Amino acid sequence: MSQGLLKPAPPLLSIPALAVVALAMWAAWLGWDQHYDVHPDGSVTGPYAAWQVIGLVLTLLAPVCWAAYRGWVTGAVLGTTAGLTAAACYDWSDDASGLFVIGAGMVMVGSLAATTVLSAVIASVKRAGRRAGA
Repeated sequence: MSQGLLKPAPPLLSIPALAVVALAMWAAWLGWDQHYDVHPDGSVTGPYAAWQVIGLVLTLLAPVCWAAYRGWVTGAVLGTTAGLTAAACYDWSDDASGLFVIGAGMVMVGSLAATTVLSAVIASVKRAGRRAGA
C-alpha cells in the first residue's frame, strides 16, 4: 500500500526540482553579467551575449529531455517555466521603468511554448519506439 502512495511523488517532485535547476542555470549563465556594452557608434547592447543565452538553452535541454522521457511532462514544462520566470523577475526587478514585467512575461510564454513542444516530441518519439518494438 505504501508503494501506491509514493508512486506520484517523483512526477510531483520533478516540478520543484526542475524549477531549481532552471534557476541555477540562469544564475550560472546569465546572473553574473549585469552591464551593458556601449559601442564606438554609441549603440548599446546587452547585458547578455548570444552565447550566454544559447548556453542556457542547451544546458536546460538535458534535464527537460530527461524528465519528458521519464514521463514527467508536467515537471519538464511547468518546472522549467517557473524557474526561468522567477529568475527573470528577480534578475530584472531593479528596472525602474517597470518593463521587466513584459520581459519576464515573454520569458514565461517562450519557455512554456518551447518546453511543451519539446516534451510532446519526446513523448511521441517514445510512444512510437514502444509501438515499433512491440
